[in-house]
Amino acid sequence: MIKEFLFSFFLSLSPFGEAKVGIPYGLLNGLNIYAVFVVCFIANVLVFPIMMFFLEKMNRSFLRWPWYKKSAVFVARRAKNGSGNKIQKYGFWGLMVFVMIPLPGTGVYAGSIATYLFKIEKSKAFTANVIGIFFSSLIVWGTTCLSMNSFG
Repeated sequence: MIKEFLFSFFLSLSPFGEAKVGIPYGLLNGLNIYAVFVVCFIANVLVFPIMMFFLEKMNRSFLRWPWYKKSAVFVARRAKNGSGNKIQKYGFWGLMVFVMIPLPGTGVYAGSIATYLFKIEKSKAFTANVIGIFFSSLIVWGTTCLSMNSFG
């Protein structure tokens, strides 16, 4: 049981799905439905300060490596061309809605990158990310619970 909670936590912390993957994993492995939500939500919230630390402190050091710089420029262009205009235009609300949508390519990793690229005030961005993560997690949690009850 502890192993499944830890795996759910680390899936929610990873860029390969965030809580969008951690919550269904935990629920499908029989963990308490409320505990899974809390564990995965907290793990996903922790991503923002980790990403901001990385982007502010480590990014400059890594930019001297051509392979990293090429990848960083690619990600920055995609962020600006994707939802960048809406996030810049709507600020807090745009960022919150962007993080809230439980689809690949959205979430707190992308929200953190947008915060960094568009120089959004960190305290407001953190709040927007937390609210977005909460609703995204709630959507995934509710959908997974309902589908498990429908098929199980």
